[in-house]
Amino acid sequence: MTDRFTLDNKLPGDYFEAALAADVRKGLAAPPRSLPPKWFYDARGSELFEQITRLPEYYPTRAEQEILTRRAPEIAALTRARTLVELGSGSSRKTRTLLDALTTAGTLAHYAPLDVSESALREAGQALCRDYPSLRVTATVADFATGLDLPQEAGPRLLAFLGSTIGNLDPAERTSFYAVLRGAMSGDDTLLLGADLVKDPAVLVRAYDDSQGVTAAFNKNLLHVLNRELGADFDPDGFDHKAVWNETEERIEMRLRARAATTVKLPAVDLAVEFTRGEELLTELSGKFRRDALTADLAAAGLTVRQWWTDPAERFALLLVVPA
Repeated sequence: MTDRFTLDNKLPGDYFEAALAADVRKGLAAPPRSLPPKWFYDARGSELFEQITRLPEYYPTRAEQEILTRRAPEIAALTRARTLVELGSGSSRKTRTLLDALTTAGTLAHYAPLDVSESALREAGQALCRDYPSLRVTATVADFATGLDLPQEAGPRLLAFLGSTIGNLDPAERTSFYAVLRGAMSGDDTLLLGADLVKDPAVLVRAYDDSQGVTAAFNKNLLHVLNRELGADFDPDGFDHKAVWNETEERIEMRLRARAATTVKLPAVDLAVEFTRGEELLTELSGKFRRDALTADLAAAGLTVRQWWTDPAERFALLLVVPA
């Protein structure tokens, strides 16, 4: 099994410490304060997110899986992918639907997951090698937000970017990312993109502010990460979780709102942050999409939407995208 699984860590040894420190200095030094959502995902945060995906209010994972289950054989037939590359693969749980379809179609030889979590890649890769005896898995520890170094394997390649992770980027970041994707894709490559769709704001807010408080714990876990990694003295109970629909930008914004005026010290980055009562820390953007606008944005980057599939309730979309 081990000769079919390799793991290449392309991040420098101090990557996480340096990147977290840089993001904190940039995002917390002055209002409006914000941090990127990638810092949610330590071991506890990843566990909480897995719980979120099973909550009744959180429809995106189920809706995307419905589409994958129904369309995977069609995706396999249209792409005839020899290599499946997954960006932000995590546990690779959903990926098995694609792996099964491509294996049944007789084209798949290679799975190349990219993620920032070495432990997640190792666990998933070894499990996949056990369950798919002919599959070669080459995992890469990398942050695709800072560059995209795709495996130079025989094509066709299918790039999967699922979970509507694209919504965590603001419009300028998305534009840049589409351009990077287009630059990395060759003529016979295909992109499978997951996108959560605009819908009733009440449904959206409930998905990010569940009745059991799991999403609140997930949001506040960011403060635990800062306390542990930077020696900060945040009191997580001193902040309330808020999920707000930004109608102008058509996105959910997750925030942490200070219950009272407080000063937080982060000695590892030599920073003291004064929060006024009610001041908010923006912790996640989750953009929602409309077909015409998303298709136009992709076209501007030289990418053409070949197929657009939704679940029966039209909550979520999977797009099959090719170079123009």
